Amino acid sequence: MRETKRRPRMLRYGLIYGGIAGAITILVMVIGMMFATEPGAGTSSMLVGYLIMLLAMVMIFVGMRQYRDREQGGLISFWTALKLGALMALVAGVAYVICWEIYLGFTGSAFIDGYTAAAIDKLDGQGLPEAELQKKIDEINKMGEMYGNRLFRMPMTMLEILPVGLIVAAISAWIVQRKPSVV
Repeated sequence: MRETKRRPRMLRYGLIYGGIAGAITILVMVIGMMFATEPGAGTSSMLVGYLIMLLAMVMIFVGMRQYRDREQGGLISFWTALKLGALMALVAGVAYVICWEIYLGFTGSAFIDGYTAAAIDKLDGQGLPEAELQKKIDEINKMGEMYGNRLFRMPMTMLEILPVGLIVAAISAWIVQRKPSVV
């Protein structure tokens, strides 16, 4: 009977702490985009975005530790913690994708238009031969066109955050695991 009670509780922790991690990521990024001076600001904004995701994913560690201490009597295996952490990362990823889609619904193609324009502007200053420059511009424009397709964009958006969450989940599982002590 204890095993059947444990799963719904694990799901609850996954939804709560994964949702918090996703909400933190979304909130900070949307605020950042609202105050950004130029759309598609490039590498520095990408690094800041991943740093924000990494910091938000600390909630995975907190959720695992809470689950271990409150529901497991202070004991948890690496694999149980990893499953919980993966669930939290997935919930955070789904929340991130849904909110990104809502944001794009309000702003239209402004993000990808700004991003492709910034990428093309960056190419212009590199002094590439005309044929190579045009080839790269065509690639950027094709990517922008593909980004307009929700079936392409949603998995790509999930791939932005999910690997970060899974890495944090694996490290956190290793840290919080506790097995019964043998006397």
